[in-house]
Amino acid sequence: MPVGLLGRKVGMTQIYNDDGDLVPVTVVEAGPCVVLQLRSVERDGYEAVQLGYDDKKRPVGGRRSRGSQASRSERGHVAALSSKRAKARAEAGVEPTEKANCEPKRFIREFRVDGENVDLEVGQELTVELFAETTHVDVVGTSKGRGFAGVMKRHNFAGQRASHGVKRVHRHPGGIGMSADPARVLKGTRMAGRYGGGRSTVRHLEVVRVDLENNTLLVKGAVPGPPGGYLTIRPTNKLG
Repeated sequence: MPVGLLGRKVGMTQIYNDDGDLVPVTVVEAGPCVVLQLRSVERDGYEAVQLGYDDKKRPVGGRRSRGSQASRSERGHVAALSSKRAKARAEAGVEPTEKANCEPKRFIREFRVDGENVDLEVGQELTVELFAETTHVDVVGTSKGRGFAGVMKRHNFAGQRASHGVKRVHRHPGGIGMSADPARVLKGTRMAGRYGGGRSTVRHLEVVRVDLENNTLLVKGAVPGPPGGYLTIRPTNKLG
């Protein structure tokens, strides 16, 4: 299976497996996803499948779109819209790209499929049934943003001593210098800074259950981000 699915983190719970052991799981709403485009080497320079997830509202009554509503360009990405440019391209004999003819999507990602045989069509809908025979997956998301944090919270530093003689530096990192040689701070030195809010991947998570009726996927352990955060789920390429 060359591609994966897009989804949303629902939350965490725990279930009993067949052996009676209590297993912590994350409930992920995986799909349904729509194939928006099929990238090709001839047209785009690479091969990929573009998927879209979660419908985005369209403006009503000819009003201009707001931030939470789909813009005209987003609507034109999934459906053919009449415009001067489209008419000019048609008159010039340029063949229009195939459209999925679906609602605009909020979350769009691509899966590279270089050299692999993908039996998909634009407009096709993919569900969690895609993972029916999958045992382990990789989950990509955006970790929780914790703002600007010190070294004790960000890097688990122990801090300075709380004994006599240590004055108002108990949560400081300590020395970072290198003396006269090389007389600079090395790149990558762990310091205070922005903590979280970045792309994070958890690999080789065990698939505990696939719920086709509710279109949900239960994976063992935690995944990045808060409940409601968007996720990319793909079959793992890690062995063991």
